[in-house]
Amino acid sequence: MDGRRSADWHGGAAAVVTLTFDVDAETPILAHGGRFARHASTMSHQSYGPDVGLPRILDLLEETQVPATFFVPGWVAEQRPGLAASIVRRGHEVAHHSYAHRPPTAMSPQEERADFLRALEVFAAQGIEIAGFRAALWEASWLTTELVAEHGLRYDSSLMGDDRPYRIGTGKGEIVELPVHWSLDDWEQYAYLPEPNIGSVIESPRKVLELWRAELDGMRAYRCLFNLCAHPFLSGRPGRALALRHLIEYARECGDVTFARCRDVAETARTDPKVPLRPHEPPRVDPGVHPG
Repeated sequence: MDGRRSADWHGGAAAVVTLTFDVDAETPILAHGGRFARHASTMSHQSYGPDVGLPRILDLLEETQVPATFFVPGWVAEQRPGLAASIVRRGHEVAHHSYAHRPPTAMSPQEERADFLRALEVFAAQGIEIAGFRAALWEASWLTTELVAEHGLRYDSSLMGDDRPYRIGTGKGEIVELPVHWSLDDWEQYAYLPEPNIGSVIESPRKVLELWRAELDGMRAYRCLFNLCAHPFLSGRPGRALALRHLIEYARECGDVTFARCRDVAETARTDPKVPLRPHEPPRVDPGVHPG
């Protein structure tokens, strides 16, 4: 066992599960180029997420009585009025996932700020309270956490510096980081398109369930945050939704796992003095050693 700390953020559970769903719809494809809007098949592949996968997942969560967090790009909320509110009405959290699903590392600081604010304006106009942020593709810049703190959000969920919540100090105040990892992302398991190339494998849901159960077992042993990232256009498909249900049932059977929304974990972590403050600054680079 890892005795590094025993903190109140977990409420005594061996592991806390945050089920998160990135409701990206068409945005990851359009971020590769607006020309893909002409690809009817590709656009239908993406619209399956909010149109079919999302309702299926919401019903699954209601049947299993599990709260979740849905990261929604502002463009998606704008194009589908009422979508974000329908998630909140089911008892879940809606969080900020950029406006256009362009990664911050691909934008200038001015572009990143404009994208961040544009999404906030969409949610404000729809009456959706936002507590947290997740960068598109998890590609946060060093400005990202500053924006999160500056605009009063309480947490980010884009970084990988731990497998438990930690605090980040910024010039605008502290925020909580709810770390992610590729092993708990369904994109790495299921994403496939010929063009643009967003992935090239389609794994069996049984294999994915085995992977996620193993990760949960490890996190129960080390008292971690099991922060699962799924996408309705991927995990909303029947066999994969069934695997997700089996994962929830397995976690319930363990008897020492709790489920929570990201905003609730962030709030308990924020008030827990044992949650560490981690340094957050770019490494010093010698151009002679690491050019470019």
